[in-house]
Amino acid sequence: MSSRTWTGREIVMETLVAEGVEYLFGNPGTTELPLMDALEDYPSVRYILALQEAVAVSMADAWAQATGRVGVANLHVGPGLGNGMGSIYNAWEGRTPLVVTAGQQDTRFRLREPVLWHDLVAMAAPVTKWSAQAESAGELAELLHRAFKVAQDPPTGPVFVALPFNVMNERTSHGPIPPSRIWRRAAPDPDGVEEAARLVLAAERPVVFAGDRVAQSGAGEELIALAERIGADVHGDVLPVQVNVPSRHPCVRAHGLGDHAQVRAAAGDADLVLLIGGEFFEEVWYVEDAPFPEGAPVIQIDSSARNLGRNHRLDCGLFADPKLALGALLAALEAGADEAYRRGAAARMELLRARKEAEAEAHRARAERPPPGNRQMQAARAMQELAKAASEGVAVAREAITAGQDLVRSFDFRAPGDAIGSRGGGIGQGLPSGIGLKLAFPERPVLCVSGDGSALYTIQALWTAAHHRIPVVFVIVNNRVYRILKYNMNRFRSIAGVEGRGGSYRHLDLTDPDIDYVSVAQGFGVEARRVTAPEEIGPAVEEAFASGAPCLLELVIDGTV
Repeated sequence: MSSRTWTGREIVMETLVAEGVEYLFGNPGTTELPLMDALEDYPSVRYILALQEAVAVSMADAWAQATGRVGVANLHVGPGLGNGMGSIYNAWEGRTPLVVTAGQQDTRFRLREPVLWHDLVAMAAPVTKWSAQAESAGELAELLHRAFKVAQDPPTGPVFVALPFNVMNERTSHGPIPPSRIWRRAAPDPDGVEEAARLVLAAERPVVFAGDRVAQSGAGEELIALAERIGADVHGDVLPVQVNVPSRHPCVRAHGLGDHAQVRAAAGDADLVLLIGGEFFEEVWYVEDAPFPEGAPVIQIDSSARNLGRNHRLDCGLFADPKLALGALLAALEAGADEAYRRGAAARMELLRARKEAEAEAHRARAERPPPGNRQMQAARAMQELAKAASEGVAVAREAITAGQDLVRSFDFRAPGDAIGSRGGGIGQGLPSGIGLKLAFPERPVLCVSGDGSALYTIQALWTAAHHRIPVVFVIVNNRVYRILKYNMNRFRSIAGVEGRGGSYRHLDLTDPDIDYVSVAQGFGVEARRVTAPEEIGPAVEEAFASGAPCLLELVIDGTV
C-alpha cells in the first residue's frame, strides 16, 4: 500500500488534469487562494481570470457547448455563487456539461457563521443536477469523480461542488481517481423504430421540431436526411444554443416559436409531428391553443427519458441517442417506402426549395431597402453587411435579441460550432461566450454579436479578452432601447386590454445619457470604433479581424418599434 498523501488542493488539480481540463474560468477570493497557489504547479491548466463570476461561468458554458467537453468554473463563496447564478441557470437550461466549484469558509468555525458564510449546496441545488460539499479531503477524490460523471450523464448539465478552505489544505491517503470510460449512446428499441416508420410512411404532411440534443449527439446529417426523405419542415426551439441543422437548407425554418399558437401555426395542417432532441416547448407566453393539429400522431426521440411524453401525449416515444435512432429510422424508411411515397416526398421537397428561395429573396430585399425617413440603419442591413464581411470559417457567439432572426437569415450556419447562443434567456451571455468560443476554436476567427442591453450585464468581459490577448471581434448592436421589452409590452397591453398608452414605454430606453461603448471598451484595453453606416461595416470588420487582437465595433442601428 502506498504511503503517499495528497492535499485537497492537489486532488482537485490532479483531477482536472486527468479529466483533460484545459481552462479553469474564475474570479478568486480568499477562500480560493489554496487553488490559486496550486495552479503554479499545474501549467497545463490555464486560469482565465474574469472580473465577475457571471462572466466566468458564461465563458465556461460556451467553451463546453463548443467542444462537447466538461467546462469548469471556480467562484467565490456565497456572493460569488450568487453573482454566477444567472449564468448557471442558462447552463442548466442549455444542458451544458459543467462543473462549477466555489471556495467555502473553513468548516471548523461554521457554527460561528463567519463573514461570507452561506449554505452553498442549498443555493446551487435548484439549478444543478447535483450539488455537494466536500467535508474532508478523504472524500474529495470520490466527490469530484462523481461530479464529472454526473455532468456528462444524459441529459447533461451543470453540477456544483463547494470546496472548504480547510479541506483544501488537509492531507489524505485517498488519492485522485482516474476518469471512467463510459459509452453513453443508447440504441433505440427495434419495435419502436418499426412503429415510428409505420407512422411516418402513413403521413402525407409531416412536420419536424428539433432541439439541441440533435447537435449534441452529432445527428444533424441524419435529421436533414430524414427531412429530405419525408419532405418535411424542420423548426427549431425558441432559444436554441446550437446549430442543429444548416440554416440555409430548404427544409429549415428560421423563426422561433414562443407560444403554442406559434407552434400550431408552424405545424399547419400536418398529419404527423416528430419531436427530436429538445424540450418542446419552453413558451414565452401562455396560450390555451393545443400546439399540434387534432388527430396528428406524435413521435418523440430523446436521450433523456425525462422529456419523453412530459408535456405531450405520444403515439411513439423512442428513448435513444438521436443519431442512432434517426439512423435506424432512415434504414426502416428506406426498406418500407414505396414509389408513391417517394414521389410525394420529392414533390414536397420541390415546394420547400421554392419557398426557401422566396424567403431568402424577401430578406435580401428588406435588408437593402433604404430606412424610412431619416431613421438610422436597419438591423436586417447591418446583419447582412456583417455576414458579407466576416472571415471565412467564422464562428459566431450570438446574443443579438431583436436582431437575432436577421442574423440567422444573413449567415450561412452549417454545423454545430458555427454559432453558439444561450438557451436560458438570462441575458449577458454574449460577450463572455465569444471568449469561450475562441478558446474552444483557437484556429477559427470568432465574431461576437450582442445587443447593447445584453452587453451591459457583462461588459467587463472585455478586460478578460484584453488581459489574456484573446482575439475576438465584438460587435455591440446599439439601438439604445430594450427593444424586445417594447415589443413584449405591446403584446401584454393587447392581452390585458390596456388602452390609451400610445407609444409610451417608460423606463425601457437606454438614453439620457447615451452610453459610449467605444470609450468603455477602450477603458478596458480593447480597441474600438463606432459604425453608423452600412458601407462602413465591411472595412471595419476586416480591419478588426486583421489586427489579431480583441476589438469592439459599436454598430448604431434604428431602435424604433
